[in-house]
Amino acid sequence: MARSAAYRPSPAELAAAEGTTVPDVLAPDLRVLFCGINPGLWSGATGHHFARPGNRFWPALFRSGFTPRLLRPDEEAELLELGLGITNVVPRTTAKAAELTAQELRDGGRDLSERVHEYRPRVLAVLGLGAYRTAFARPRTTVGRQPDTFGGTEVWVLPNPSGLNAHYTLDALAAVFRTLRTALD
Repeated sequence: MARSAAYRPSPAELAAAEGTTVPDVLAPDLRVLFCGINPGLWSGATGHHFARPGNRFWPALFRSGFTPRLLRPDEEAELLELGLGITNVVPRTTAKAAELTAQELRDGGRDLSERVHEYRPRVLAVLGLGAYRTAFARPRTTVGRQPDTFGGTEVWVLPNPSGLNAHYTLDALAAVFRTLRTALD
């Protein structure tokens, strides 16, 4: 059940969210389909993508110019009007992406490929280098545009916006997102 941005799940609600799913924000022919690794417990408990306080997805999206204002996770449906969507490599919620198995990531990559072929976004932007490398058996992948495509869909790999990703500041994350946005224009 989706909840407002002000909602703060209790520890019991977070624990109960383990293994649940969060519905995709998806429509045919999007400009960009952003793809997380998998939803965290906070997202599972609230029903919204990138919902945990401290996740930098929404600020990076705004600072890079993809959205005209800073959206809250409970406003995620507004992305569709902007030609943007959200899905995940693996739909199962966990406390940490490291809890996923390599087989789950590979299976998720296959399912994601099918979703991309069905919905035909212009760009698939996978938010997580390690997850992309495992899901698609591309161990040497780097951040940025990829040589691979899914049909006519370009593939980009962007950094994971989780607050746990200390390799990228919000400014650096927004700059990488901006590179993708600029390439679309």
